[in-house]
Amino acid sequence: MLFRRATPNLWTLITPPTVWALHFLFCYVAGAIICARYPGALGELRLSIAAGTVLALGLILAAGAQAYRHWGFGSDLPPHNEPTEDDQQHFLGFATLLLCALSAVAVLFGAMPALFIAECVR
Repeated sequence: MLFRRATPNLWTLITPPTVWALHFLFCYVAGAIICARYPGALGELRLSIAAGTVLALGLILAAGAQAYRHWGFGSDLPPHNEPTEDDQQHFLGFATLLLCALSAVAVLFGAMPALFIAECVR
């Protein structure tokens, strides 16, 4: 996998929202630049947003697979509130898994305007 680590840490926790934020910035900054300079290039913009969305979802999926492994494949159900290393790993894995799901939905919603906007409005 891309992000193979033996134990989770805060970097694995913030990876999915960071990917979402970068995707969001890419979609809206690229849309603003294209509409300001090249209003006829919406087809190319849609393709680049689609490619960026697939890339972002792939990265989030990879982070989700790692989080699922850190969670212990769902072997222990929450709450993970004991002061042990195993519970810390399970908690961070489960929290990262939930953030992956939220970030994937946010990426899809961030890419939706590319489907529905027909032309640039000045």
